Amino acid sequence: MLKIYNTLTRKKEVFKPRVEGKVGLYVCGMTVYDYCHIGHARVMVIFDTVARYFRYSGYDLTYVRNVTDIDDKIIQRANENGEDFLALTERFIDAMHEDERALSVLPPDIEPKATQSMDNIISMIEVLITKSLAYVGTNGDVFYSVSKFDGYGKLSGKKLEDLQAGERVDVDKAKKDPMDFVLWKMAKPDEPSWNSPWGQGRPGWHIECSAMSTCCLGNHFDIHGGGMDLQFPHHENEIAQSEGATGETFVNLWMHNGFVRIDEEKMSKSLGNFFTVREVLKKYRPEVIRFFVLSSQYRSPLNYSDEQLGDAGVALTRLYTALRGVEIPSVSCDIDYKLRFKEAMDDDFNTPIAFSVLFDLARELNSIKSDKEKAGQLAATLKELASTLGLLQEDPEVFLKGGEASDGLSEDDINQKIQNRVEAKNNKDWVKADEIRDQLKEKGIVLEDIAGGSTSWRREKA
Repeated sequence: MLKIYNTLTRKKEVFKPRVEGKVGLYVCGMTVYDYCHIGHARVMVIFDTVARYFRYSGYDLTYVRNVTDIDDKIIQRANENGEDFLALTERFIDAMHEDERALSVLPPDIEPKATQSMDNIISMIEVLITKSLAYVGTNGDVFYSVSKFDGYGKLSGKKLEDLQAGERVDVDKAKKDPMDFVLWKMAKPDEPSWNSPWGQGRPGWHIECSAMSTCCLGNHFDIHGGGMDLQFPHHENEIAQSEGATGETFVNLWMHNGFVRIDEEKMSKSLGNFFTVREVLKKYRPEVIRFFVLSSQYRSPLNYSDEQLGDAGVALTRLYTALRGVEIPSVSCDIDYKLRFKEAMDDDFNTPIAFSVLFDLARELNSIKSDKEKAGQLAATLKELASTLGLLQEDPEVFLKGGEASDGLSEDDINQKIQNRVEAKNNKDWVKADEIRDQLKEKGIVLEDIAGGSTSWRREKA
């Protein structure tokens, strides 16, 4: 049985869908004013893997991941660039999709945009005002009255009285309480705005996700996910808004992935240790990055370093090497490895343990390659299980020969040197044969002699 850690209850729970065989999953997506960073990549890859596993397990999944395409940062960046905010957001939405495709992240089933959800946002705010859970402040903004919602803080574990004690009373005179948060902002000159019962303005960030998630999945759905940094206040405020407006339980299970750390420090623009997906893709192959992201359990911190990425490349190469030269049938039938893989993934999507199953499988595959039928079955199983994680998508020869080119050696150059080595060995010139091997090794080309006299090669750096 699939067990998932629920941030709300702070324990692993047996997953029970609201509707048998169906799953509704909502994940907070990107605010599109810049290129995606490695933290965004972690969210993308983790919840793509969760979605893949639900479908592999036979569930009918509806996966929704929103796009925040209007907020303060977007407006500020558009003004700095001297461009229309819609042109800015469309450009970065396209870039986000490019990054996703590179990382083998499948598109969500629904990708709502905040700017296309204004009617639903305004309707939810109207309901909250009618229920006296929201009010118009002295500056014309609409605020949510946090003290009116029982249970505020249940997701993050924060107590309202402690939060209030820590707030400065003079933060915003327009609010009745320092803890109240904005639902609708009155338009400032030259800012994008929409018509509303409270005048021209735009929504606050929190209400956008409440409106988009309930519109796409209903008032009450199975799973809401996102980064750990969104627990408070974003997800806490989503609960207050959604449950306040509908009177129903908002979400059954909350999933949060851990932070990305750079050489053991939290990734932050202010610390200067901030990497975009595009920067990382210039140094490492996409599948290596995906492997690296999944090498840690999703709730744990992920430490980004060149050493860790290098290790991921070596590990992925081992798996591809096991598949090399094996004729793979279309159907796998090795039940033991599948059960072990399922047991790992059913334990809160424990990808590191699932990886260990893949490596055990690869080890056995390497040991029995002479038995073509058995090797084929193991290879098919390895491909099937790895594909559930979005891995081993390439042809082994393409992957192993398509790494970083060393000193300008083309595939033809390498094959010529291998032929020269074969001729040297035929002439019993072992010194020359060894020299050729060593020369290629220095340039990052690893030769592997195969029984029967043939030689294969791969680039050392994946």
